[in-house]
Amino acid sequence: MGDITKVPQWILNLGGMEFTLNSETLIMSWIVMGIIILFAVAATRRISFLPGSYQTIAEVMVSAFQGLVNDALDEGNRHYFPLIMTIFMFVWLSNMLGVIPFLSEPTKDLNTPLAYGLLGFFISHYAGIKTKGFKAYASEYFQPMFFMMPLNVIGELSKVVSISFRLFGNIMGGSIIIMVVGHLVYSLVLPPLLNAFFGLFVGTIQAFVFTMLTLVYISVQTK
Repeated sequence: MGDITKVPQWILNLGGMEFTLNSETLIMSWIVMGIIILFAVAATRRISFLPGSYQTIAEVMVSAFQGLVNDALDEGNRHYFPLIMTIFMFVWLSNMLGVIPFLSEPTKDLNTPLAYGLLGFFISHYAGIKTKGFKAYASEYFQPMFFMMPLNVIGELSKVVSISFRLFGNIMGGSIIIMVVGHLVYSLVLPPLLNAFFGLFVGTIQAFVFTMLTLVYISVQTK
């Protein structure tokens, strides 16, 4: 049960400053990025009118998410589609890694979903300022009355906490449940089924929810 609190670390000293890195999260994230790059190369290497399996999968995913982006954003902000597509692929593949033996999900480290939550937060507000202008953007924080400004600011900041902790809690919770049940039944039948459930079903749902919330935040700021 010590695996729950065990955090493999890399300690780096740069310019007299010490940095502590979660080595497992970094390695798993690099694996996910490698998979995305290899898939992109395989899907685009031989583009043809009669697509192969990789090109077909890529076209289905692009078509589905492009439709969602087109419905949520106006024509001037649809260039955020690559961001939305990349967030989904990274989060989804990160959640899927837990199904593979000896690998773990980067998203069960709070730093990963928090980083993506902050990324979506800053990009959505940047899009709001770019679309409306700073004056119109800032004036919304004083609606419906000027004294509501602190609450409106807290409401915006709480979105980062909500989106990040939702993903982290579901993935980490699933890992803890699998670990506890595995120790109780000696990893016989139930843990593999739980692993598949949390990895394939819950992992896919959480990746989609995280991505759609990011898209909604951008949409709200640009309307």
